[in-house]
Amino acid sequence: MTDEEIEAMFTPGPPCSQLLGWRLLAHDEARGWIKVGFVGTAEFLNPAGRVQGGILAAMLDDTMGPAVLIKSGGALYPSSIDMNISFLSAAKPGPLVCEGEVLRLGKTVGFVEGRLIDEDGRLLVRATSSVMLVPAERVAV
Repeated sequence: MTDEEIEAMFTPGPPCSQLLGWRLLAHDEARGWIKVGFVGTAEFLNPAGRVQGGILAAMLDDTMGPAVLIKSGGALYPSSIDMNISFLSAAKPGPLVCEGEVLRLGKTVGFVEGRLIDEDGRLLVRATSSVMLVPAERVAV
């Protein structure tokens, strides 16, 4: 797929992605890798002034899924089966970056991983996920 076709797959994006400030930064279709920018806004902060963990999980989920779409050339839609998250450090408000990569795509199940880093390159959160692979034409839009 061309860069324009990949960009079109995610533009304008679903409301949840827009809320999180989702922006495609880089991708590698053959590798099944994607880099996405997000913004930890004031609305996402917990009482300690850090981005709430559920928001960080949503950012990772919204990165790992698109990695499957890119790897499959838009043919497979990932539906999460499970997601395991390790919170390594608190996320301050501001720019955040997630990288997602497909580890393996089977016939019906895929395995992906994600990493969330801050603007200083510090690893904050790591996640793995198992996803059910649904042919894109079967997904209601």
